[in-house]
Amino acid sequence: MRHDLVVYVPGILGSRLTRDGKDVWHQSLRTALHMAKELAVHPRGPGAAFDRLALPPGIGDHRPETPWEVAADGLVKTPSALPGLLSFLGYPDIRAMAGDLHEEQYLAFTYDWRLSNRLTAADLKTAVERALTRWRERVRDHYPQAADEPRVIFLCHSMGGLVTRYYLECLGGRDTARSLVTLGTPHRGAAKAVRFLTRNGIGPGDDQRLLGRKALTLAGKWLNPALAELCRGFPSVGQLLPVYKAVMLPGLTRTRYLDDEGIAVPDLPSELVKDAFAFHTEFEDALARNRRRSGESGLPYKVHCLGGRSHPTVHGVLLAPEGLKFPTALDDAEPWTGDGTVPEESAFAGWALEEMSDAVWSGHRHVDLTGADTVGHQLSAIVRGRGAGQTLTGEEEFGVLAPEFSVTGEPFEVLVEGARSGRPVSVSLSASGGGPAGEPVPLTPDGSGLLRAALTAPSAGTWVLRLEAQGPYAVHREVLTVVDA
Repeated sequence: MRHDLVVYVPGILGSRLTRDGKDVWHQSLRTALHMAKELAVHPRGPGAAFDRLALPPGIGDHRPETPWEVAADGLVKTPSALPGLLSFLGYPDIRAMAGDLHEEQYLAFTYDWRLSNRLTAADLKTAVERALTRWRERVRDHYPQAADEPRVIFLCHSMGGLVTRYYLECLGGRDTARSLVTLGTPHRGAAKAVRFLTRNGIGPGDDQRLLGRKALTLAGKWLNPALAELCRGFPSVGQLLPVYKAVMLPGLTRTRYLDDEGIAVPDLPSELVKDAFAFHTEFEDALARNRRRSGESGLPYKVHCLGGRSHPTVHGVLLAPEGLKFPTALDDAEPWTGDGTVPEESAFAGWALEEMSDAVWSGHRHVDLTGADTVGHQLSAIVRGRGAGQTLTGEEEFGVLAPEFSVTGEPFEVLVEGARSGRPVSVSLSASGGGPAGEPVPLTPDGSGLLRAALTAPSAGTWVLRLEAQGPYAVHREVLTVVDA
């Protein structure tokens, strides 16, 4: 309803983490990008550049103390990435996007995204109760004709949806909510987390076959081990592991769960798998318990699920004799798609909705879900109580294969699949600070049904790839992390 409190819950990387006023994550990443060659053989280990962001071992659901604690002091506005896991372009003005809300009517909930989602959900509970009490005291000044007491509309990006649904069902928040909107939330996890945490973030997989030799070598020697070493200590990242049947065995058609008896993914810590399944089970058990208590199968709040599809997306892990493989399809029986990070099936809130068509689908990639104008229109409509459209995916959508990592001066490739023959598609590269984009490079047919182009990044840093198609017009973007080598 128009008079409700709107709470925005960002995803992983979405809150600016600071210590002594300095941006810890981006400062660490910048150091790493410009020292990649030295860090690959650093005597302190591959993750040395990220020491400032590490958590103490075995932190579990607890809060860190000095020197590991950080402050979360705002939403990230610029492109950011955990190469091999996820990236995003930075958040636009969510308050304006949601419909020009009054200042007291909007809360951007920022948090330490390294920590357990259980702990973050408890912090969300405290913040929401405080903000809702304050707004209820003032709402009649702005909406004198309001039909009832304001409740909360939660707008949640990516992992923020996991945090919020845990608060709603496990921590007693369900009666505060009017609606829950999830944008690219991995409701059942994401197989990319397996690849990332097994030190394979950059390299294996169809979506990473576009890199040059230097990039693959540097990723294998330094970046993959460094980020896996760091993020194995982040409870939140482990809680992104897939809890659907994502494990494939050679010669068998039946997929298995990560926690099935006899299933052990090499180099994936078993304690992370155990906690991921426990986290999701706690939510599912609380949801069932709440439904029994209420005597109703429905929810006291409306769930709007917005997701991206059309793009090749890692769906599982194949335990092959020659090593782990990360396919973008689990079988040949149906098309498998997603937003490039979260599989379509996981982005669907099956715990609340009946059919896939009950969700709102677009052709946007995970990186761009919160910044797309069409998605903004959906959010505004939901906040105003008008509901959301059924689909934003047009018949002319196409899939993008783009790397997340490269090295200075080495060409990398971008592929497009599913584009209509003769449709013009080009790609350009621009610095994340908003500098001018390079000259667009047209993608050309490669004889196998794909469009292909090669680009080169001129310097280390965070760059944005922009793919632009005509007839009809469409734009897809991706964040590219570039290092010196």
